[in-house]
Amino acid sequence: MRRAVREQLRDGADFVKVMTTGARSVELEDPDPAQVTDGELSAAVEEAHRLGYRVAAHAEGLAGTEMAILAGVDTVEHGMYLHRRPDLLDAMAAADQTLVPTLSCFYGVAGLTDAAGEDSAATWAPMLVDLARRNLDEADKTLRAAAAAGVRLVVGHDWQPFGNVSLELSRMVHHGLTLIEAVAGATGAAAQALGIADRVGTIAPQRIADLMVLDSTSFDLEAVCGDAWRVYQSGTVVAGVATEQRPAHTS
Repeated sequence: MRRAVREQLRDGADFVKVMTTGARSVELEDPDPAQVTDGELSAAVEEAHRLGYRVAAHAEGLAGTEMAILAGVDTVEHGMYLHRRPDLLDAMAAADQTLVPTLSCFYGVAGLTDAAGEDSAATWAPMLVDLARRNLDEADKTLRAAAAAGVRLVVGHDWQPFGNVSLELSRMVHHGLTLIEAVAGATGAAAQALGIADRVGTIAPQRIADLMVLDSTSFDLEAVCGDAWRVYQSGTVVAGVATEQRPAHTS
């Protein structure tokens, strides 16, 4: 495991990801038992952290999820059954660990197109479709429980097209977060999870000035996911209206 971590980092990886469980998107795979041992996972996490890198854990079944949390991973990807273990959510909050709920992957396998639950043509095996619908319910309960426990929540789409982060953001709001909490999960909280909060994610001195200015009098989902009045990247205008005059109702 130490050698595998070193190989990944030598090849240019910015982060290390481990599979502590199998995946529910694989028909013959059972994610309930952990997929690694305590010793294996501890070695991987220790080696990555020793070299200054962060560790993400794919974790679905509770055995592997618990192992990942206790081993000190930085982010737990999926973790949809965590609402059944409030003690683990409390441990994550205390250890400043991050949960990435990835609601969109459950929507995708279940053949659901939006937060309202409209059906689309599912291309997955019927057993996996049914399981994804149940797991979406589990993920809903975990998102709400994690927010209540004070766990850092970060937007992670994990479904094609991978750049459609605004869709995941809208689903997180639909499943219980406030818009402010969801936006934080795509900005400041995400930067903390990635270990780059000293450079990006918030508007503060010495931060890289990436800003989106909205032409809206209210901070709502349609405004955030809609057209921006202007977008700044590293302090330079890269998109938006050509005029320098700011609309009277921009907020």
